[in-house]
Amino acid sequence: MKYQVLHNARCGKSRAAIQYLDEHHVDYEVRAYLKDPLSKSELHQLIKLLGLKPIDLVRTNENEWKDHFKGKDLSDDEILEAMVAYPKLIQRPIVATSQAAVIARPIEKLTEFLKEN
Repeated sequence: MKYQVLHNARCGKSRAAIQYLDEHHVDYEVRAYLKDPLSKSELHQLIKLLGLKPIDLVRTNENEWKDHFKGKDLSDDEILEAMVAYPKLIQRPIVATSQAAVIARPIEKLTEFLKEN
């Protein structure tokens, strides 16, 4: 099975997930989502795979969130649009298949996800 990793090379947790996958010889491809942003429909599908609400995928401590969205009553659709406009807001790292996904931190969540998938 091939996994997709939504990766931000500047994030230590994301680099740790890649290192873990390499050390365990897992077949994966990287999507540098800051350079190749997800579409709204891709985000919607990812949220379904994660079993989360859109707000649960948002890094609410990022300046982009604080500057533009904090304190506003946003619909799920508006939250998706915010993540499309500001991909840095998306939690990371995310490891996914066509059937399931996980926010892979701590690394134990990735370990469990690989066992189940």
